[in-house]
Amino acid sequence: MRTSRREVSLCVALAVLLLVLAICAPSFYHLNPLLSLGARQAPALIVTCGLALVIISRQIDISVGSQFAVCNVTAGLLFSAGWPTLLVIVASVLAGALIGCLNGVLVAGLRLPSIVVTLATMAGLREGLRWQRQGEFVDLPTHTQWFGFQQVPGQLLIILGGVGVLITTALATKFLRAGRLVYAAGSNPEAARLAGLRPQAVIFAVFVLLGALTGLAAALNAVQSPQVDPKSGTGLELQVIAAAVVGGVAISGGRGTVIGAALGLVLLACISPALTYLHTQAYWERAIQGVVILLAVVGEGLAGRRESS
Repeated sequence: MRTSRREVSLCVALAVLLLVLAICAPSFYHLNPLLSLGARQAPALIVTCGLALVIISRQIDISVGSQFAVCNVTAGLLFSAGWPTLLVIVASVLAGALIGCLNGVLVAGLRLPSIVVTLATMAGLREGLRWQRQGEFVDLPTHTQWFGFQQVPGQLLIILGGVGVLITTALATKFLRAGRLVYAAGSNPEAARLAGLRPQAVIFAVFVLLGALTGLAAALNAVQSPQVDPKSGTGLELQVIAAAVVGGVAISGGRGTVIGAALGLVLLACISPALTYLHTQAYWERAIQGVVILLAVVGEGLAGRRESS
């Protein structure tokens, strides 16, 4: 019930924000700004789906921004080498899955704290990429941008890709046994083990899945500009973790939904353009996002106290 209440409250908050924009800044609803916002946020939506599962399993991954940058550059280099689009996407997904596999082995196999492991991989991947590229952008062939389509069809394709991942993940967690195992591993790993489940295998799987989804997100991001920035993904980990927390995914594990995390991402993502259209100073964006996150954390804490009393 707590998760459904959180999702309802997010829908109400988002509806109020959109109503204010409809009254004060109707130009926000023009097609081009909406498509641009949706295409920019679709990769973050895909990563949010994967990270929500990691958090539900009672783990954390703060290396997704660095994973995203590595996969983004990988996709860019393969595009520039003339690889077909489908093979580039597959290669980017595999590169992300390999990084997720490394995190999964260290966390699930060696039982190291996930925050320490992913902090190390975050720094290692980012610094390794900086050493390898020296800040140099990757120039893409002109025909690769928007997958070779015009901008509007390309943006729609990217948005549909993000929504497709969201729907698939949401349905899997609700109706598939594998999805229920994630909640079992996060709620009480010892009880899950005594029931014959393998929580460490589940943890390994969600890290690999997160890496694969991050690789997919990076490939969808790479085609949105003529150059690939090796610094891409900076701050992505904070964005998606904040979205999950605001969306009702409990840091303590075992509770939350990818739909709630997606709603949290949409709400936070709408703040920046809303401030722009309302002619408000940009520095208020971080402050407002911080207040939203704080309210979500306080609400989670109060609900937890009422539940335990």
